[in-house]
Amino acid sequence: MNSQANLLRQTGMEQNGGAAASPAVQEQASTAPPWCDLHVRKTLVSPARRFEVDVQLRTDAQRLVLMGPSGIGKTMVLQAIAGLIRPDEGHIRIGGNLFYEQRSNTHWLPRQRNVGFLFQDYALFPHLSALSNVGFGLRRGAWGWLTRRHKEEAMHWLERFEIAHLAHQRPDTLSGGQQQRLALARLAVLKPRVLLLDEPFSALDPALRQSMRQEIDKLLKTLGIPLLMVSHDEQDRVALDAQVVRLGQVDGKTVRLKT
Repeated sequence: MNSQANLLRQTGMEQNGGAAASPAVQEQASTAPPWCDLHVRKTLVSPARRFEVDVQLRTDAQRLVLMGPSGIGKTMVLQAIAGLIRPDEGHIRIGGNLFYEQRSNTHWLPRQRNVGFLFQDYALFPHLSALSNVGFGLRRGAWGWLTRRHKEEAMHWLERFEIAHLAHQRPDTLSGGQQQRLALARLAVLKPRVLLLDEPFSALDPALRQSMRQEIDKLLKTLGIPLLMVSHDEQDRVALDAQVVRLGQVDGKTVRLKT
């Protein structure tokens, strides 16, 4: 099974109870590490060139937009967080979970990380209906069936994104905006720790782009999770009230630029 499919085969997060935290717990929360603490070092070598990434980021800002020139390595940072590539050195700690650390030889598999990654092409399964696409990550085993509970969960999110009437259609019969809503519903059903978006609006017309920004804003608020997004559009940052993290080349190496 490919990496995209593995990334979808995850378990949802346990939900905390609604009781107020004690002073001791509040004290611990105030000294907790930031939700995003990473240092990704990766070198790619080809006959044509040598490409180095050395990005450090430690922040509690809940919404981040990675910006920088094309080919600078922004998507590679997302892939490292998702476990689709393994850095050469450094560490990745998301929400207090140590996904990767070279020093201790820690490397969680994509399915263990429970992150929601929206690929540029959405990575929908063309042979499955919209309902089965959303329910895919809830199944157990490569050939697992959707239970009635799984179908109800999947339908809930199709309804949330106003595409429940398309539940039995395949992705190639849907419009671009409907496909994106389907991809978001497929991520939401898994209740991920963080939402990773790779230029999610680049192929959409301006009206649909603004609509989808609003959809993602509502999704983040509903799930109560942080966002890390790659974008070239300043309007994405404004609409989602996100903090910019700029990447650039220094001494032939991609690094985070101080702003």
